Amino acid sequence: MAVEEGTILEGTVTGIAAFGAFVRLPDGESGMVHISEVADAYVRDINDFLKVGDTVKVKVLPGHNGKISLSIKKANPPKKPSSKPMDIDWRSSRSNASSGPASFEDLMSKFMKDSEERLLDVKRSQDHKRSGYAKR
Repeated sequence: MAVEEGTILEGTVTGIAAFGAFVRLPDGESGMVHISEVADAYVRDINDFLKVGDTVKVKVLPGHNGKISLSIKKANPPKKPSSKPMDIDWRSSRSNASSGPASFEDLMSKFMKDSEERLLDVKRSQDHKRSGYAKR
């Protein structure tokens, strides 16, 4: 039985590479899920999302040169955001921040710290490249 474009099937991950994952389909054929088709979010390391032996729902995409292309993110439609606004308790005190969700100030502080660390890394990288050029 040939796999038809647009069908949604369930398969098993049989192998993982830096560029994607190989999935065995129910009829015994294998296809590949490119790393860009694994999740809606940016996937830096596919191992964070999949591992060998996982059962995944995939959608068959148009193939190239007789190969079967698959997509996990197109097989699972995105959740529609609720039109109802979120209920946020703005009255919570800072003392409760450690036991509950982080406060805005805590989140902003963490963001600023991470941002400064990234900027330092970039500056170090640029300085290293500049100093290497002068030594030639």
